[in-house]
This record gives sequence, C-alpha cells and structure tokens, in this order.
Amino acid sequence: MADNTKFVLFFLLLSSSSPCFGTKQDIRCLKSVQGSLADPGGVLRSWDFENDTDGYICRFTGVECWHPDQNRVLGLRLGNIGLEGPFPRGLQLCSFMTAFDMSGNNFSGPLPEHIFEQMAYITYLDLSNNSLSGVIPAGIANMTYLSTLALQHNQFDGGIQAQLGNASQLISFNVADNSLSGPVPDSLHRFPAANFTGNPGLCGAPLDKKCKKSFMLLHRINDASIIGASAGFILGFVLAFYFPHKFLFCGRLQPYTFRVCG
Repeated sequence: MADNTKFVLFFLLLSSSSPCFGTKQDIRCLKSVQGSLADPGGVLRSWDFENDTDGYICRFTGVECWHPDQNRVLGLRLGNIGLEGPFPRGLQLCSFMTAFDMSGNNFSGPLPEHIFEQMAYITYLDLSNNSLSGVIPAGIANMTYLSTLALQHNQFDGGIQAQLGNASQLISFNVADNSLSGPVPDSLHRFPAANFTGNPGLCGAPLDKKCKKSFMLLHRINDASIIGASAGFILGFVLAFYFPHKFLFCGRLQPYTFRVCG
C-alpha cells in the first residue's frame, strides 16, 4: 500500500471514530469471524478474548493492527491454515481494515453481493486457492482503494463484469483457473493473458482465443440495452416534466387523459 494512501486512511480512522468505539467494533469483528468459520487447525481458537489490555488482539495470529497498543485491525492475513465455510461474517465491523488475505483455505459458496460495503477501505483482497463459486460481484468495482484482487483457482462462473476494470487503483487482477465465460472486458485488457487462463469459456484479448460472433453480438446488445434503457428513462422524464397534460393513463380498461399539473 502506498504511503499516501495509508496516511489518508489513518487520518480518517483518527478523525471519524473514538478510540473506544473503534476498539469495541474491531473486537466484535474478530469474534464474528471466529464464530462463522470451521477451524480444524485451531488457529482461530487460539484467539483469547478474555483480556482487557490495550492492543491484545494485535498479538492474535494473522491480525495486523494500526498500532500495537490499539485494538484496531489494519489487516487479516489468514492464508493456508485450513479454514472452512462460507465467506466470513462481520467484516464490516473492522471498519478500517485495508488488507484481507484468506488464500489457500477451503472457503466455498458465493461472495456477498454487496461485499464492497463490508470492506470500504480495502486495498488488498486475496481469496485465491479456495472453492468459492457463483458470479464475481460487479460491486467490487466500488472498492475505491482496491489495488490487488486475487481470485484465481476457485470455481467462479458467469461473465466478467466490465465495471471491475474501472476500479481506479487496480494494478493487479487475477481470475485464472475458474469457470468463467464470455469476452474479457476491454477495461481489463491491460492485464496479462496468464491472469485469465484456465477458464475454457473466456475469449478475446489478451487471450489468443477469439470470441464467437454470438458472444460479441450479445455483448453489444447488452451494452445497447443499457444505453437504450437509460436514454428512454431520461426522455420519458423530460416529456413528463414539460408536457404533463399530454400523458395518457388507463383506469382499468378505459383510457382517459389525466392532468398532472394545474
């Protein structure tokens, strides 16, 4: 993480939450993570919350803090320790967490649709080498500070949403070895082909596999539908605003003219 980004986040942390509030929230966050996952290796069971000293959670395995004497979580790095279950709960309570590494575990099931609301300040997200499935949420693009997204070696399917490439800080993106299909969005062509391989249904640059015409046509239709729907909404709004007396409404089966404005 760049020094200036860390400074901004640290400033936000200090200015927008009291020490007591931040401490209690982050402790609740870790308790929720611990309670929502199976832990065959017992790593999370070693987290002992029967403590009231400053910074005690900073000594937990995998927990990084903003300051060793404050119970505020900077990052969770719990890769390759055999954790099992769905995506963990309660992460939104770690309000200023910037790094989340759960790679090399046995997570399964989909990612939350609104995952970005749980990780507002995340810069590093590594969920690679698990068994996560379903579509990759387009809302990840709303993670304003995200610079690294590692989702390789999972079971994600469906297409890659073009919005994902619009994350302004994204410098590393990897979805290799999943079950994704369709064209690679133009917004992601800047990443190497190796980061998309292992998805038999993916096509288009930077991969060597060309897309079928049906794929490209569907892609254009989807884009055109979005543009057309937006234009139609705007046109309808303008007409309703300037010519309200011209609108025709139906009451049951009998049409009649209804004046909206006097």
